[in-house]
Amino acid sequence: MSQGQASIPAQPRAKQLRACLLCSIIQTPADFRKHGCPNCEEIMGMKGYADRIQSCTTTHFEGTIAVINPEDSWVARWQRTSKYVRGMYAVRVKGRIPEDVEAELESRNIRYRPRDGTDQD
Repeated sequence: MSQGQASIPAQPRAKQLRACLLCSIIQTPADFRKHGCPNCEEIMGMKGYADRIQSCTTTHFEGTIAVINPEDSWVARWQRTSKYVRGMYAVRVKGRIPEDVEAELESRNIRYRPRDGTDQD
């Protein structure tokens, strides 16, 4: 991914934050609606679609990691986010991606790894 950057949500909006089920980036629903997911928009297709945001993100996540320099961060490598944009990421995300997204990943020969901690390397 490019060295872009996701916006960092303001503290008063903390209860509204959502994490992408595929890459675990944390944003407000408005950011997902306006910009989509900065890491996996091509697959998730959330930009401008509230129902897609509801099915591809979740409010049920644990922990938060601030990734400033993804390529050099051992934490980003450990979380499998080292190729993603800088931003706030959830440590664990509860839920699974929709079946159509999982099928799209499979058609691209990309292995889906749930971000809830059940898939260990």
